[in-house]
Amino acid sequence: MAPRVAALWRHPIKSHGREALQSIALTAGQTMPWDRRWAVTHEASKADGSRWVPCANFSRGAKAPGLMAISATSDEALNTVTLNHPKLGEFTFDPDKQLLGFLDWIRPIMPAERAQSAKIIRVDGIGMTDTDFPSISLLNIASNDALAGQMQTDLAMERWRGNIIMDGFDPWAEKGWVGKTVKLGSAELEVREEITRCLATTANPATGLRDEDTLGALNALGHQEFGVYGVVTKTGKVSVGDAIEVI
Repeated sequence: MAPRVAALWRHPIKSHGREALQSIALTAGQTMPWDRRWAVTHEASKADGSRWVPCANFSRGAKAPGLMAISATSDEALNTVTLNHPKLGEFTFDPDKQLLGFLDWIRPIMPAERAQSAKIIRVDGIGMTDTDFPSISLLNIASNDALAGQMQTDLAMERWRGNIIMDGFDPWAEKGWVGKTVKLGSAELEVREEITRCLATTANPATGLRDEDTLGALNALGHQEFGVYGVVTKTGKVSVGDAIEVI
């Protein structure tokens, strides 16, 4: 099978829900539109909404695995996000205006021993990704399948919180892509670095419960990376089913 885009995902509120897309317009030098547009700070955070800051400043799946089971739907016209969780039900709100309602909704799945969620921030024009550059993550289904076979279990791709999910490549082919260009749809991305993984990936995206030692399995291969970060170098549209070429 020729390489293709198998799925597109974005995460409107960092670590708080994944949203499936059929197509998206990418702009050179920018993150995926509405990906990590907002982020939830905790009581010990130093983030003030003025600039990009590292992920340790935010409530996230590595510390609160229940967050991994949230799905999301955005309404860009209304500036709202609808979150859904198997234990919490559905909640629709404007992250810029309705903080208290969100904090009440999320509180039951936040570990009591961790710093509690406090605010929602947004930095205009900057997606709060895990990198200090405007990254988009690319994940290889074959690598996931190979790791699942090694672990003798099923691993959902949603566990890795990616943006562009790719099919048709050999397992771990992406590990040789740093410095190369990925052409998909009418857009192009330059691969900058591999993605080093954290405890968030040990949680099941259907339940929010830690159930698999993904990090141990990766380390058994001699590394802790899964997927790569790219930067958009050519503006264009990407859709599910588009062909992918790496040059």
